[in-house]
Amino acid sequence: MARRVLILGSTGSIGEQALEVIAGSGELEVAGLAAARNWERLCEQARDAGIEAVALLDGDAAASAAGRLDGCRVLSGEDGIRDLVAACEPDLVLNAIVGTAGLGPTIVALTAGVDVALANKESLVVGGDLVTALAAAAGARIIPVDSEHSALHQLLAAERPGTVDRLVLTASGGPFRGRTDLAGVTPADALAHPTWEMGGRITIDSATLMNKGFEVIEAHHLFGVGYERIEVVVHPQSIVHALVDLNDGASLAHLGHPDMRVPISYALHLGERADVAVETLDLAAVGALTFERPDLETFPCLQLAREAGRAGGTAPGVLNAADEVAVAAFLAGAIPFTAIAELVERALEEVPAERPTRFEDLYEADRRARDLVEAAVGSAA
Repeated sequence: MARRVLILGSTGSIGEQALEVIAGSGELEVAGLAAARNWERLCEQARDAGIEAVALLDGDAAASAAGRLDGCRVLSGEDGIRDLVAACEPDLVLNAIVGTAGLGPTIVALTAGVDVALANKESLVVGGDLVTALAAAAGARIIPVDSEHSALHQLLAAERPGTVDRLVLTASGGPFRGRTDLAGVTPADALAHPTWEMGGRITIDSATLMNKGFEVIEAHHLFGVGYERIEVVVHPQSIVHALVDLNDGASLAHLGHPDMRVPISYALHLGERADVAVETLDLAAVGALTFERPDLETFPCLQLAREAGRAGGTAPGVLNAADEVAVAAFLAGAIPFTAIAELVERALEEVPAERPTRFEDLYEADRRARDLVEAAVGSAA
């Protein structure tokens, strides 16, 4: 029987590539789809997949879709996306929703004992210990979809406890690698990523190196490794996705062309390998692989993320919320590029880190950070 996959964020880059992977696999089928507001594309996907339920975050978009999808239930809002998990009865949820909105569906899926292929960083950046504890209690797996964490998942699979000294995440360096003056950077400049085609927020986060900071926090929770044993190196070719340093002096590396279909397929097949139409790596053709240390002075967001991760509790959620608002303000032309890090640092200073005992505590910290940054953006306008 085919594994039924619910795709949350189906009209984004990860969702579209997941549909491509599923279409090429005889082991997978689409159980349901959810998107933010692109109802036209969602309707096309739903018809192609022949599914019976979809959800849209935007209420107006949901109303438009309901008039076009005969025989298909259309759910609306954050509650609708969470309800879709129960309505579809999936074997696996691929969570590719961007932002804190993805945390709720992760909680719902794990509570139901459903495995989650996780592309939503915020589930672990914000949810951290509570999400991993929930997964353990429910007996559900979290399989990473990020290329770096998928690489680490594969590298660590055969290693015994006690053999791993350090995890190394690679970063492309983004469009401003090598620059030390970022004054005057425009949204168009920051969106011109040299390697990956991604959504707006994650592309800006890659330009500030905040995305890599989020990935450090994710790695800490996914693999139970202390922050002092997680490093970041800049690797502009994006061929080496991650490395593991072992106790005998050996290092293992995961290499491949930068193509998200590879980690998506690995996650959807629950850690098993399946055929993917990706070009085999030819190192002689690549020619050279280079590495350098990140410039933390020019790109302070990476260090801010590390500090928030070490502080723990609600601090990473404050980090994420402040960044989400600041990035949106930058894309809207309301603040300069360099103000993103400044606003995030201010939020971390003014919203104290607390130890959450329930998920509501995380949402409250998120709200306080957003309010603070939105007020700061408004006063600067």
